[in-house]
Amino acid sequence: MMPAIQVSALSLLLCAGGAVGQVRDPTIDLGARPEFLVNDMRDGALKTRLQACLGMPVQRTPFSIGHRGAGVRFPEHTREAYEAGYRMGAGVLECDVTFTKDLALVCRHSQDDLATTTNILVTPLAATCVRPFRPAEIDARGRVVRAARAQCRTSELTVDEFKSLRGKLDAFNPAARTPEEFVATPPAPREGFEPGVATGTLLTHAESIALFRELGVKMTPELKAPSVRLPFNGVTQERLAQKLIDEYTAAGVDPADVFPQSFDVRDVRYWIEHDPEFGRQAMLVDDANLLAQLPRARELARYKAEGINIWGAPLFALLALDADGRIVASKYARAAKAAGLEIVAWTLERSGNLASGSSGFYYRPIASAIRREGDVMQVIDTLARDVGVRGIFSDWAAPVTFYAACSAAVLAPVDSRATAAP
Repeated sequence: MMPAIQVSALSLLLCAGGAVGQVRDPTIDLGARPEFLVNDMRDGALKTRLQACLGMPVQRTPFSIGHRGAGVRFPEHTREAYEAGYRMGAGVLECDVTFTKDLALVCRHSQDDLATTTNILVTPLAATCVRPFRPAEIDARGRVVRAARAQCRTSELTVDEFKSLRGKLDAFNPAARTPEEFVATPPAPREGFEPGVATGTLLTHAESIALFRELGVKMTPELKAPSVRLPFNGVTQERLAQKLIDEYTAAGVDPADVFPQSFDVRDVRYWIEHDPEFGRQAMLVDDANLLAQLPRARELARYKAEGINIWGAPLFALLALDADGRIVASKYARAAKAAGLEIVAWTLERSGNLASGSSGFYYRPIASAIRREGDVMQVIDTLARDVGVRGIFSDWAAPVTFYAACSAAVLAPVDSRATAAP
C-alpha cells in the first residue's frame, strides 16, 4: 500500500507525486469535501496553510488509501466505489476478500453481509439466506421492539449467483416490515460529499485486480475471517491465503504493488514464510476494540523480529491528548515506531458527522478535541507529522489526497495542533 518500506512517512508525502507545485493530475477530482473541511477548521496556522493550498495542483499518492472504495456515498467493494476512490486520488485501493460456495474469491467486507450490502433479499436468491428475512416487531406506540433482520452469505452462492446481485450502501431499516423496506436505506445528508449511486457492480477478487491494474493503482487485499467452519468444501485457511497471492501472480502483478493484509497474524506469517516477496509488505491489522487490548511495546517488537513490517492500527490506537488538550501521537504509536514498524491508520470518514458531538469508536481517546467536521484535517495532520503513518485508509479519499498534495506547506515546522476548546 506504499512504496519501499525504508522510505519515511514525511518523504513519502513529499516525494510520492503529491507535493505542491507539480502538474495537476487530470484524472483526479477532489470535489467539495476538502475545501469544506478546511474552511470548517478552527482558526490557526494549520488552517491558514491548508487554505493556501486550495485550488493548487493535486497528484495521486499511495498515502491516500480508498477503504472499500468510497463507502460514504457508493456501495462498498463495487466497481463504482473503486472508481470513485480513484477519482479522489487514492493511490491504493482495497478489496476485502472472502469466498463463494464454489470457492471463488470475491470482494466483500464480510462473508455474511449480503443482506445489508446487496439487493439479495428482493431477488430469488433470498431463499439461500442462512437467516431468512424476519420483519420488525413494533408495539402499539410505533416503537421497534425487535429489529428486522436477515443474514445471507457468499458461501451459500456460486460465483455466478453472487455476480448477479447488485451492491448497495451498507445499511438497513430496523423498522422494516418487508424486504423492500429493509434494503431501502438512503444515506443521511452530510456536507461536502458528491452524490453517489444507489447500486453498484459486484466484483470477484480477480476482477478487482484487473480493474486496479487498469487504473494504475497499488492494491491492498484483506483476507477476511470466514463465517463458516474450515475446512469448507476442502479449503483451509492456508489454502485461502495462498489462493489470494496466486491470483496476483497469475495476473502478472509486481509484488511491490501488492500489500496483503489480515487481522489474523497466522495469515501474515504464512505469507512471510511461503511468499516472501508479498510477505515483506504484508500488514497485520490490529483487532483491538479497547486501549487495554492493544499490543504493548514488547509484542510490537516481536512482530518486527518475526518479519512483520507494517502494523495497521485503528485511529484510537494512534492518537492521544497531551496535558494541554492537544492531539498528539499515542504511546502505542511511539512504541510501534520504536520497534521499527511502519504504521497505516484506519479509518477516516466512518464516524458520521463529527459536529453532532458523538465521534464514536475511532476518536474515543481524543473525543474532547473533536467538535466539528473540520477536525478531520487536524487528525490527518497529526497522523502524518506526529505519528508518521505511511498511509491513511478513508471512506472518502479526497481529504487525504488533498493533504498529501499540500504537504510541502503543511509540514513546515509550525505548532498547529488542535486544543479541546469548543
